[in-house]
Amino acid sequence: MLHSLARRLGLKTDPVIFFVAAGLMIVFLILLLIFPVRINDFFSAGRAWVTETLGWFFILGVTAWVLFLIYIAVSKYGSIRLGDDDERPRYSNVSWFTMLFAGGIGTVLMFWGVAEPISHFSAPPLGAEPFSAQAATDAMGISIYHLGLHTWAIFTLPGLAFGYFIYRHKLPLRVSSVFYPFIKERIHGPIGKTIDIFAILGTLFGVSVSIGLGTQQINSGLAVLTTIPDAVLPKVIIIAILTTIAVTSIVVGLDKGVKTLSNINIGMAVGLMIFVLFAGSTLFLFREIIETFGVYLQDLVRLAFWNDALAQFTGEAGWGWQAGWTVFYWAWTVTWAPFMGIFLARISRGRTIREFVGGVLVAPSVFTLIWFAIFGWTAMELDGIGMEADGPHAITDAVNENVATAMFTFFEQLLGGGAMTAIVSGFVVVIVAIFFATSSDSASLVVDMLCTGTEDPGPVRQRVFWGVSEGAVAACLIVLAGDAGLEALRQVITVMGLPIFILMFAAMFALWRGLQSERFVSIRVPVAGMRVQTQQPEGEKESKPIIATDA
Repeated sequence: MLHSLARRLGLKTDPVIFFVAAGLMIVFLILLLIFPVRINDFFSAGRAWVTETLGWFFILGVTAWVLFLIYIAVSKYGSIRLGDDDERPRYSNVSWFTMLFAGGIGTVLMFWGVAEPISHFSAPPLGAEPFSAQAATDAMGISIYHLGLHTWAIFTLPGLAFGYFIYRHKLPLRVSSVFYPFIKERIHGPIGKTIDIFAILGTLFGVSVSIGLGTQQINSGLAVLTTIPDAVLPKVIIIAILTTIAVTSIVVGLDKGVKTLSNINIGMAVGLMIFVLFAGSTLFLFREIIETFGVYLQDLVRLAFWNDALAQFTGEAGWGWQAGWTVFYWAWTVTWAPFMGIFLARISRGRTIREFVGGVLVAPSVFTLIWFAIFGWTAMELDGIGMEADGPHAITDAVNENVATAMFTFFEQLLGGGAMTAIVSGFVVVIVAIFFATSSDSASLVVDMLCTGTEDPGPVRQRVFWGVSEGAVAACLIVLAGDAGLEALRQVITVMGLPIFILMFAAMFALWRGLQSERFVSIRVPVAGMRVQTQQPEGEKESKPIIATDA
């Protein structure tokens, strides 16, 4: 019946995956509209249980992924290509970087680049005095921990696993393909389809959180620049307009639409960053960029294993500070893992594992560090490093009142108001809007691939459906949550993140098992009159059938 319906609608997809995922999404939206209070309460209770009971699992898990990826990159497996041995990358390094970054956490950096350092600066979680130099240093280390190597490991691991199994072992372009070493041909049956359906739903809701964040910031900026109120209706209108832009990019396709938008977006973001560098205390920022590398490396080991275990003895309820920050970050980010994993694998075909890990894990982390060093240190300097807690702290007040206004208050303090502040604030709104569009169109194309199981684009109506769906989910969540929009989105995504996190943890073991099936040959390379033995993959004919013959 589903196959017949797909034919009548002109769809090119796996009918079970498409219709069940779409049906569950629609059912959830209807429930949100009919029972908003009960749904909100349900997710609030679920989030409390996840953070208090399994928060340690998120902390340990992501740190394990970072260590695993670094080991794989420097080991003999690093020379394996994501594809045939003679394949080469399709995209240049610059286009590759802009697409992976714009599709990843560009919106998050715009939202939290000022707000998170200021949050930890004014309310230090590690015991420093608020607004002190030590509080500023701790705030920078924590902010980069949240959005540096650990966040990108959540994208890199599934991307590497998908690229390896899909392009090297010629399996369908679906999340379930990663689990071939464990479930074999059952990836094509109910078990595999269930995994793919859940991955699609996780992607839709994960992207919806990003859309919600971006919409809040855009609305806040427009409220500063114009008479448009910061309210639910304008947010819904913003989502509708930007979803239209994203859908247009979806129709154009990956190479023209997504690639072009990503290149423009990153260019504008880098321009904004350079502007802040020279508009602020330039010499101070150059020194802090270098110093921040040391701060991050110094704090990384402690933060990577910190579980806030003593919160129960300090009078904090539940898991305290980390429940609202670190665990939320990991739970939210991992809902992007299926989408970003497939997307990264798609644009990284032909690269070696070593290139992939270096490009996806390390390069964006370095960019993130520089971004936070410039925006974060400038914001904390403007807000008064070393000042008394009861002094004037305009950016802190903005974060406490409405976190979405932090970036705009930051530029008001930096530039002193006036026409220049309005111009730059308008530029920020445009950047956030394009980041929103790139995230939405990338996710829609990936969801469509998960349904078709191939790189070939489905019919336009099929791709447009997923683009519109993402905007609809975000709009419903914002309407449901009202003034507490961000908090409500946090409840939903933390609960959705747990099962996807477990799946991605299993993907790490599946990837390891797959890599162990690779055969290597020893070759001798003459070096300055000596014979040095090295290793390289034996080749496609030997390595690829190994997993398949176990079925």
